[in-house]
Amino acid sequence: MLQRYKILVLFILSLNWYLVSCNTEPSKQTGQDTGPQKSKIMHKTETGSKAPLFSLPDQDGKIVNLTDFIGKTNLVVFFYPKDESYGCTKEACSFRDNYEVFKEAGAEVIGISSDDIGSHKAFAANHKLPFILLSDKDKVVAALYGVGKTLGVLPGRVTFVIDKNGIIRMKFSSQLNFEKHIVEAIETIRRL
Repeated sequence: MLQRYKILVLFILSLNWYLVSCNTEPSKQTGQDTGPQKSKIMHKTETGSKAPLFSLPDQDGKIVNLTDFIGKTNLVVFFYPKDESYGCTKEACSFRDNYEVFKEAGAEVIGISSDDIGSHKAFAANHKLPFILLSDKDKVVAALYGVGKTLGVLPGRVTFVIDKNGIIRMKFSSQLNFEKHIVEAIETIRRL
């Protein structure tokens, strides 16, 4: 199964290289967009910077604000590509299995993807996920946090640790090393 996943990733990366080599930029002569992608402003969010504020619906449709946590608890916010995909399920279940470790260390866990509320609700129920899943359908919050696509194809997989003061204390990005997100986040939370 893992071998097939690696082959699929290599195929996607090769396809991306081919597409990037083609002209998909807006025409400089006509000013018209020749590609299907919309332009989004990506922020460079790094360790030591203030975490961008956001409000998104959770798996139950309740609006969750970052400000609900500032001054109260540390946060682990992980952006992931897709509910029920192999890597995302593995990552989410690792966060689930370590959820009490995060809670004991004084942190709440939040997962964010572009999947809709219904998908998140089913994903959480199917895998007994005890943490909040937020729906970023338009990928606005992902853009605020500088979470783009890996090599222009796969939605990003990035984990942030945000302290009680709203400052980013860790940023870890890896598309394929799913469980390292959890290890890095736990180590950072324990140092806070």
